[in-house]
Amino acid sequence: MKQDLRQALKERTLTGDGAMGTYLYHLGLPVGISYEELNITQPDVIADVHRRYYDAGARLIETNTYTANREKLSKFGLELDVAAINRAGVELARKAVGADAYVVGAVGSIRSGRRRVVINAQLEDDFREQMEALLEAGADGLLLETFYEHDELLAALRVARSLTNLPVICQFVTEDSGVTRDGIALDTAFAQLASEGADVVGFNCHSGPNGILRALEKLTPIPNVPFSVYPNAGLPKLVDGQYTYSAPPEYFASMSGRFAALGARIIGGCCGTTPEHIAAIAQALAGGAAAAPVQSPAAGTAAQHAEPDRAPAADAEQTAEIVQQPCVCGGEHDDELSLVELVKRRHTVIVEFDSPRGLSVEKFMKGSETLRDAGVDAISMADNSLAQTRMSNVSTGYLVKEKLGVRPLVHIACRDRNSIGMQSHLMGLHALDIDHVLAITGDPARVGDLPGASSVYDMTSFDLIRMTKQLNGGLAFSGKQLKEKAKFVVGSAFDPNVKYLEKAVQRMEKKIEAGADYFMTQPVYDPAIVEKLYTMTRHISAPIFIGIMPLISGRNAEYLHNEVPGIRITEAARSRMAGLEGEEGRRAGVEIAKELIDEVIRYFNGIYLMTPMMFSEMTAELTKYVWEKTGAKTITSCP
Repeated sequence: MKQDLRQALKERTLTGDGAMGTYLYHLGLPVGISYEELNITQPDVIADVHRRYYDAGARLIETNTYTANREKLSKFGLELDVAAINRAGVELARKAVGADAYVVGAVGSIRSGRRRVVINAQLEDDFREQMEALLEAGADGLLLETFYEHDELLAALRVARSLTNLPVICQFVTEDSGVTRDGIALDTAFAQLASEGADVVGFNCHSGPNGILRALEKLTPIPNVPFSVYPNAGLPKLVDGQYTYSAPPEYFASMSGRFAALGARIIGGCCGTTPEHIAAIAQALAGGAAAAPVQSPAAGTAAQHAEPDRAPAADAEQTAEIVQQPCVCGGEHDDELSLVELVKRRHTVIVEFDSPRGLSVEKFMKGSETLRDAGVDAISMADNSLAQTRMSNVSTGYLVKEKLGVRPLVHIACRDRNSIGMQSHLMGLHALDIDHVLAITGDPARVGDLPGASSVYDMTSFDLIRMTKQLNGGLAFSGKQLKEKAKFVVGSAFDPNVKYLEKAVQRMEKKIEAGADYFMTQPVYDPAIVEKLYTMTRHISAPIFIGIMPLISGRNAEYLHNEVPGIRITEAARSRMAGLEGEEGRRAGVEIAKELIDEVIRYFNGIYLMTPMMFSEMTAELTKYVWEKTGAKTITSCP
């Protein structure tokens, strides 16, 4: 007879299964349909997915019922099929896997992080209808997953407890804030869920392994209530209209032991994970990543991974003199030249420093002042990078320009605006005399802190480049005359960390045809790529600013390498950073970045430094290093 699930969780860590929706998408099923309806219309497909996860080593299997509630199914005209779809979900999973696997009924959030008016009474009715069907079909327990608000998860748990004494697992979506979407501290939320009868508490979706690990480290374990974790396979990237995930199975294997050591008794995967990821987790747990006792962490466990507010300042003897000399032949000064003109004359440094996530600009302005004093040629501000809501870069760009006298370079993401809003946005930039922009696609909204938001993508980055250049001709997107011409200098992103660099260069050429004036690359950590890129782009006249982002710790290096699309860090660099944290980690990261700068300035005049975690002193030090290596910041030749 199969061991009781609660007892099993006291004795060992169970391997959960992986994604259903994204895996079905990976297998070629179309978007825009109800994947839960497939329990009835294509049961063999769903059963096959369950079987693949079981064969990979999963012993806690979720039913394909995540959105099988009345509210969500009504979008497909299936509101009368709630019971049938949920019962079929349990029966399919049960038949597809071995007798040693636990089948838990998956129940997802109804509000899904959206600020929709769904009153609690309606929520409770919908949850009850779904849960009754799952329990009647013989589920071994319930998994309440992907909840953003404590209020909604608590309501779902109370319904579950009114219906059954079987195990209930409660999982929030985790974000960096340490609180739920309705403002409850996670420690407080988990404690209340435990007091109301939750058997397991944890996290799933939205974050990759590193983000969930950080969240676990900040929690105080609850006696006799283990954790569950189901990370995404890193951040999704939109490539040719399809989403891809970058975190490899071996990375999940390496993180499994850390999860288990922090009290995780269920470890599976969410969006982007596959049977290969689950097999890696199962093998890692079988190989010794045993469950640790559920207890309070030793003093300093979280603190030893925390980063202080400030990075070490540059050594005084390393500070180069920054000189703004006049051009003796009567030509333009630096601030009168565009970055495209400037980079053709001397080495030029752009530093990315993101707008604040809160309402205070004090830290941002202080960091920008530090960068100005280091002699940066422009401060670049992302447009809600990684779909994390930040203060408008138009506002911060204007502050940098007017209060500090530094050229702003603002990114413009296609994700957030339709063509009407995009033209309005650009017209406003023109009025503020902010003329350097970077046209990008933008990370999907669902990876950010407001996953219920829509990704617009009314246009591609190619369209945005063309339309911005059209404003330079005095024409609106509609073709109407604007009585004045804009003067935008339009940049575009370039990823050199791809398998087929030749194709990426061809895409670069097409962007030049569309009107791109310059390019800014993803961070590069391999010196060999710098030389290869130089060789392959010598025929291209548009300047290229090579991206360099200093690492801040060993964990930071692993996160970037495994979870962030477009970033690949060499094994040598990761080995140098391994185990380093705090000031020691940042110092090593700066040294690696300096070595990369040495290579970049041999081939390119454009350097694009990205400030990690608001540590402006790090990129200020690297900016000064550029001037030390290339000479004082002056125009070295007259026009």
